[in-house]
Amino acid sequence: MLSRLLRTHLRPYTSTLIAVIVLQLISTITSLYLPSLNADIIDRGVATGDTGYILTAGGWMLAVSLVQIACSIAAVYYGARAAMGFGRDVRAAVFHRVNGFSSRELSHFGAPSLITRTTNDVQQVQMLVMMTCTMLVAAPIMCVGGVIMALRQDIGLSWLMLVCVPVLLVTIGLLVSRMVPQFRAMQTRIDTVNRVLREQLTGIRVVRAFVREREETRRFAEANDELTATALRVGRLTALIFPLVMLILNASSVAVLWFGAFRVDSGEMQVGALTAFLMYLIQILGAMMMATFISIMIPRAAVCAERIGEVLRTDSSVPPPTDPVRRVHTHAELELRDVGFRYPGAAAPVLSGVSFRVTAGQTTAVIGSTGAGKTTLISLVPRLFDATEGTVLVDGVDVRDLDPAMLWTRIGLVPQKPYLFTGTVASNLRYGNPEATDEELWEALEVAQARDFVEAMSEGLDAPIVQGGTNVSGGQRQRLSIARALVSRPEIYLFDDSFSALDLATDARLRAALRPRTADAAVVIVGQRVSTIADADQIVVLDDGVVVGRGTHDELLDSCPTYVEIVESQLTEERAA
Repeated sequence: MLSRLLRTHLRPYTSTLIAVIVLQLISTITSLYLPSLNADIIDRGVATGDTGYILTAGGWMLAVSLVQIACSIAAVYYGARAAMGFGRDVRAAVFHRVNGFSSRELSHFGAPSLITRTTNDVQQVQMLVMMTCTMLVAAPIMCVGGVIMALRQDIGLSWLMLVCVPVLLVTIGLLVSRMVPQFRAMQTRIDTVNRVLREQLTGIRVVRAFVREREETRRFAEANDELTATALRVGRLTALIFPLVMLILNASSVAVLWFGAFRVDSGEMQVGALTAFLMYLIQILGAMMMATFISIMIPRAAVCAERIGEVLRTDSSVPPPTDPVRRVHTHAELELRDVGFRYPGAAAPVLSGVSFRVTAGQTTAVIGSTGAGKTTLISLVPRLFDATEGTVLVDGVDVRDLDPAMLWTRIGLVPQKPYLFTGTVASNLRYGNPEATDEELWEALEVAQARDFVEAMSEGLDAPIVQGGTNVSGGQRQRLSIARALVSRPEIYLFDDSFSALDLATDARLRAALRPRTADAAVVIVGQRVSTIADADQIVVLDDGVVVGRGTHDELLDSCPTYVEIVESQLTEERAA
């Protein structure tokens, strides 16, 4: 998976990578040339006392060094550009793929894991690309070139390379093979820590309300300790690599000097050649060390690439149409025909045989007990899920055939759990219509019964909103979410229990203000309170995902025992209150 990911996302940077290879090739060739120049200076300049030759060769050596430095800097620069661009492109690809996921895929991966895959995992692969461009490209060139240049100096000592290099490779291979499963476990542990931390931060009020700080601290400590233990196992293996490499490097240097001294003494080798051979051996083993450094990163990057690839390979269970319908006659009409929905592997369907029709100017309410399938039903219209049976139609066209962008612009969804984004009141309201004027925003706020508290904020429309809207109350979040839907002026409004956090008086005022605003739109309201839906043109009663009643409030009181039971239970609660 790592190679596939690299091939796919590095293709746009082919010319940059070619430039890196050329620059690294020049830099490595100049590095290999320097020991030979040094050997000539020793043998033909220092040994003979030829100062002129020393100065001439030294000047040439300085020029070669400058070329080597310039090429190295340029190679790092272009390598960094390619690596950073690669990381940006992979993050964008993951983000784009996740944006197309339905709620089913999001639940499968989980938000903490998707965050880790988009950030930490991409960073690990990006770092591998960076280090490959700056170090690994030069390593094989240095190894091959170093062997050739060393043999030119003296073949008699070549057996040392045949011993040192395989020993180094075997040592590294044994250690890296043990690191791969640990890296895989580490990424899973990071996901767990992110999940626990996210849950605790999101539910901090619940934790404090139930005095569960000690238990949550213990749960986080367990996840943290598991991650630490895995990281320590990886760290111990990593810590062994460089001492062992240095041991082999130093032992090789001692061996060259020991056996080379006998050859110099016998006249079979010059001192300069011995010095050059030693430098070439150090360069070869240094290149092996660079490869070692990369080899440490490859297992973890491979695991990360596998996790990234899993996201990129996952297709949404709500696929876009192959030939989308982009133009339809605007009727503001929503219809469900024998709609059913079943989660994969579930024993029973969530919805079965649901049918109703809403036209412009009509309001349809959906009510039922908890778990009756009301939210799932609403989610089928904007295709957060796809119906497994039957058809959902907007303006007479199956939503699965509509262009997704056009479908979403026709729908104004106010979810059961309203969510606000980091920014200001104005930026959140303009989420569905970036061109909305301040007057339109205030108008929507007035209809949503939110104008008073926004005006009370010191900065008004520019008042800051933190992530999730946690700096405003639940009722204020609901009203801002309703105002956001009103600003976009959709043809179909979907209110998923969007009035539950409002008191009865505010609820009544808001619904009264909504009627003229939604007079030309189809409105579907999921409600828990009978008072919220009693004046709807049509009320659909769900029980275990099946429609058990349909009609007006008065009609259902006469014909639907389930609806009567809901009404009586709420009247009993009001009397008890």
